[in-house]
Amino acid sequence: MSSVDGIPSKNKSGVVSGVGVLDKAVLILAFLSTDGPAALAEVVEGTRLPRPTAYRLLSALEVHHLVTRGGGRYSLGLRLLGWGNMVVAGAGLVEAARPVLAALRDATGESTQLYVKEGEARVCVASVERATGLRDTVPVGAVLPLELGSGGKVLFAWAENEGRSLRIEDVELDVIRNRGWAESVAEREAGVASVSAPVFGVSGDVSAAVSVSGPIARLGSNPGTRLAERVVAAAREIEGALGSRRS
Repeated sequence: MSSVDGIPSKNKSGVVSGVGVLDKAVLILAFLSTDGPAALAEVVEGTRLPRPTAYRLLSALEVHHLVTRGGGRYSLGLRLLGWGNMVVAGAGLVEAARPVLAALRDATGESTQLYVKEGEARVCVASVERATGLRDTVPVGAVLPLELGSGGKVLFAWAENEGRSLRIEDVELDVIRNRGWAESVAEREAGVASVSAPVFGVSGDVSAAVSVSGPIARLGSNPGTRLAERVVAAAREIEGALGSRRS
């Protein structure tokens, strides 16, 4: 079998560009898309890459949230969903959320987002911006911290013992769970406030957080007072589209 820069000419990715490191990274992603989650040894066997090369590329892909690791096994990262909405597990969620995010933007006059949790971070998988004026812009595919901002705290509040190294007080998480939404002021970014609510999937677990964000000058120092009811309603609407039992 012929090869280019050590990559077989026929492999799971289907094409070879001649740029060795890129071809190898795509080869790993293509393998995980059909054979993952997989341990390092399985990735090495399936891609026929040298073990040090596979480990180095997997580590780099994990840093960029293109690959995630859990229990010693690697799988595709949700940043791919944010960029292309092509991760099957979340495609229905994004499609259900898009019209709701647009309606929420129109009702509040502020930018809206949908976040999903990945490890100790969150990924923006859908975003609808305010049409004009000063706005909070969060691009699809952006990877943001869980501990800063209402969207991250909502996802963290319902997580099951994941990422407990994060510095979020239990009392704050209890408040978020009890009232069903979170707010933040100048946490993730100076001058920005936000309100978020959990979106429960059909299994009853939190699958995403829907958020409204904008400048503090418009949202105020207690944005939940004005926006929480609308944001929670939007979350329930997304759940209804997904067929969630909670809806």
